[in-house]
Amino acid sequence: MKLVSYKFKGKPGAFRIGCVVDNKVIDLQESYRALLISKQEKDAIYSIDNLLPSDPSSFFSMGTSAIERAKEACDYSAIYAGDSLMFDQHELQLSTPVPAPSKILCVGKNYAEHAAEMESDIPEFPVLFAKFNNALIGPEDDIEKSAFTDKLDYEVELAIVIGKEASHVNKQEALDYIAGYTIGNDISARDLQKRTAQWLQGKTLDRSTPVGPWVVTTEEVPDPSNLAIRSFVNGEERQNSNTSHLIFDVPFLIEFISGLITLKPGDIILTGTPNGVGFAMNPPQFLKDGDVVSLEIEKLGKLENKVIER
Repeated sequence: MKLVSYKFKGKPGAFRIGCVVDNKVIDLQESYRALLISKQEKDAIYSIDNLLPSDPSSFFSMGTSAIERAKEACDYSAIYAGDSLMFDQHELQLSTPVPAPSKILCVGKNYAEHAAEMESDIPEFPVLFAKFNNALIGPEDDIEKSAFTDKLDYEVELAIVIGKEASHVNKQEALDYIAGYTIGNDISARDLQKRTAQWLQGKTLDRSTPVGPWVVTTEEVPDPSNLAIRSFVNGEERQNSNTSHLIFDVPFLIEFISGLITLKPGDIILTGTPNGVGFAMNPPQFLKDGDVVSLEIEKLGKLENKVIER
């Protein structure tokens, strides 16, 4: 199932949680309401906001229980509701699927060839840093290039969305704590990132980090350890690798991070980028106004954003 945050173009109103079926978007709360009506579960209808919220952040914060109901709703509408709760994607605006996670944790230097191109040793432990919600944008938004940087760079990354609270999870059970996966672009202002020992100021600029276009739930990606991953700038391939080359794979990251920090449903983990970033090219190639950055991860689709100067 592909979970999206959507609203109608040009119309006021909040973004709502939906699922994508055959290039159409199904409204999940209304579909679940229709399902409950078909079952004559009137009491449940009155508490639908507590069962399957329409707000994407509230939905993901409920974790796997809401996702299981969403699967029921998506299946029901695809078969029984016809077009009444389905909308063409061209009518809709998509936002980042998880707009307000409680935590955005990122992993640096997690591909050996990327560590090498950055002239860094292979880390003994995962290199962790954070982003904040101010940085998040969706699949149809522009990446804003701050006037404070001249060295804006792209980084395609597999992103994990947590599905249930995780504390001291062992790696053998780690995949059970994941709601799904999406694509992230860990946009980095290299000049700001490298002017101090801490990377934060170069990693979480306002409206700089695209995530999307949807969250693909785990039944469609049972194994995140063998996914092709690529990036393009203005159609030119820059990165081409596979998540099998992660130094610290997804189960290890869940085990390691949850041993330090309790993960909550809806939290996002960006797992690191492969080699081929603009900073390491000879000469370096940084993003400029008008550039289009396209990211692709196998089974997750494509995320494409334009860069604009702010």
